Amino acid sequence: MWTTMEGTSLYLPIVMVLMQCAPCAPVTVTTSKHKVEVRESSDAVLSCMFRTERDQSPRIEWKKKGKDVSFVYYDGHFRGTFEGRASIEGATVTLHGVTQEDAGEYRCEISAPLDAVSLGETNVTLKVLVPPHTPACEIPSSAVTGSVVQLRCRDQQSIPPATYSWFKDNRPISMPRHANATYQIDFHTGVLEFKSVAKEDSGRYSCLASNGVGLPKMCEGKQMTVEDVNINVMVVVVVVLLLLAVTCGCGGLVLHRNGFFTRLMSTTSLRPKNRRISNTHSPSCSEKLAFRHCIPTSCQPRIWDTLSEVVIFHFSFYLLAFFGFFFIDCHWN
Repeated sequence: MWTTMEGTSLYLPIVMVLMQCAPCAPVTVTTSKHKVEVRESSDAVLSCMFRTERDQSPRIEWKKKGKDVSFVYYDGHFRGTFEGRASIEGATVTLHGVTQEDAGEYRCEISAPLDAVSLGETNVTLKVLVPPHTPACEIPSSAVTGSVVQLRCRDQQSIPPATYSWFKDNRPISMPRHANATYQIDFHTGVLEFKSVAKEDSGRYSCLASNGVGLPKMCEGKQMTVEDVNINVMVVVVVVLLLLAVTCGCGGLVLHRNGFFTRLMSTTSLRPKNRRISNTHSPSCSEKLAFRHCIPTSCQPRIWDTLSEVVIFHFSFYLLAFFGFFFIDCHWN
């Protein structure tokens, strides 16, 4: 008998503790999937499961986090843009025909006022996947041999971001395997760059965008033609410019010989401000030079003639040299 009483006395405190703690159990809120990824225009299921101790009719709320927290489901109704295109079963919400605007973080809140700890919540992140769109391709129609040429391909709407593959004449262009290759491809930015384009690079180019969500999309192919520099045209242009330079130089020299620049300098000389010259008095050369009234031809130093000739000669020489080097550079390139 004492043994039975002793055993009962040992279990009694444990039973009392359990009875006191039972009402203290909090509301339990869980989700089967914290991260949900669905394709655009499909349905997204945001799971929310709860368990309460006493309250059999808890309040269910869904909110979406952003710059401001907005209600998705409140007081038994969907709110805002979710009205008419969402449904709820228990506490699990299904969004129909999701768009990029639906992507974000959602929170399921369960309120059970009759429970001692009356509030529980869980978070679900929704990511809306977008299949590739037809990429925008920038392909030059022509290029000059030896120049740097970039072909660009970009799809800014696909989620996750697309990767890109280039084709020439409907054949895939592989990644170069050696460092001194004449081209390089960036599959993430969609840039195909020729470091020194050659005539063999002529062809019809197109780009394919893919991200593993939907079907890949390709831009319309465009022909790129690589041509050599037209030497004949360059020769004609250089000859015309050389003739123009020689004509200008000779013309300037003839004008100088005839005193055109001398007369021009004489007519633009400054007159003294405070000294009057009588209309009846013709000042001598020494007076004109003293008062800086004019610089007649007979009084000018011959250094001006020499200096003008040197300037014209050097101008013509450097002009000819410039076009000569230009022609040589174009010929070798």
